[in-house]
Amino acid sequence: MIAKQVVQTCIDELRELTRVDFCVIDTQGIEVASTFPKDSLDLSLMSNFFDSPADSQIIGGNYLFKVKEDNTVVYILVSRGGQTDGYIFGKIAVNQLQQLLVAYKEQYDHTSFIQNLILDNLLLVDIYNKAKKLGIAAQAERVVFLVEVSSQKEREAQDILRSAFAEKMDDYVTAVDEKRVILVHTLESDEDFEDMEQMANMLIDIMNTEAYMSVRVSYGTIVKELKDISKSYKEAKMALDVGKIFYTERDVIAYDSLGIGRLIYQLPVNLCRMFIQEIFGDNVPLDLDEETLMTVNKFFENNLNVSESSRQLYVHRNTLVYRIERLKNTTGLDIRVFDDALTLKIALMVVNYLRFLDEQDYDYE
Repeated sequence: MIAKQVVQTCIDELRELTRVDFCVIDTQGIEVASTFPKDSLDLSLMSNFFDSPADSQIIGGNYLFKVKEDNTVVYILVSRGGQTDGYIFGKIAVNQLQQLLVAYKEQYDHTSFIQNLILDNLLLVDIYNKAKKLGIAAQAERVVFLVEVSSQKEREAQDILRSAFAEKMDDYVTAVDEKRVILVHTLESDEDFEDMEQMANMLIDIMNTEAYMSVRVSYGTIVKELKDISKSYKEAKMALDVGKIFYTERDVIAYDSLGIGRLIYQLPVNLCRMFIQEIFGDNVPLDLDEETLMTVNKFFENNLNVSESSRQLYVHRNTLVYRIERLKNTTGLDIRVFDDALTLKIALMVVNYLRFLDEQDYDYE
């Protein structure tokens, strides 16, 4: 079925060109789109027309037309104009709507195929046979983007992205849950992986501008075979999940930039707990105050440089050294020593990971 917004846009444009009003009603008598109030229509007569063998009829000065898909009535179009204009432009509107139905059916076939491909629901031989029938190239450089939106906004986000990429015949927009919209992007000849960061930021800008949505975007690596699209999707999904745990400040997360976070995310939970116990014993740094955390993060950002870190924190060098000594007394780790700094960095990430799992009511068994 065509989106209501698309039907409304279609008849609005026809109304602008022809000065004839239109109303599109589904087979249940529910208004889909209109350029005039439906209250003036006699729905009982509409029902009689739906059951009649005629494809068009004039009732009370309104021209009624059946809009069909595969010989099945999908919509009833009401054209309100002069005797000649109402009929002629009504026929044109019917043709436009039927063309849209054909286009959306083709899009649905492509979308269904991409969904099954992403979810690994197709055998290898079926992938290439179906792709050939749909005219989808088996070999092309592609990458999967995931756009995470707020709940119940997935359909709106899909429509926006489809409009934005309408001219890109080799790009596909779909979804497999209520919060994540998927874009399968086929790279142009002059695009490479470095351009994907820019494209991810463009997706954020589109969603902010068109729907005032704050979103997060992740993407996988580039694949060259159609069958490997699911691999790029899984990478993008992991990037989004890992980003929520370790890189909350980022709006764009690339799979190849996950670093240690990806390694920790793939470790067994029991192993993570054993690691924390071995490093800290009963003094797990769950409640490091904001000042200490900011000091540690800034110290890491500046490659363990005390002078530069104190300058950026706007504190005296001795104050920073005091904070480091206090942390050493608490955890037994001196972050001025590389091995201890690395241990604390990993340990804090593991703690964040375990806390995230606890918040998600993760089943450890």
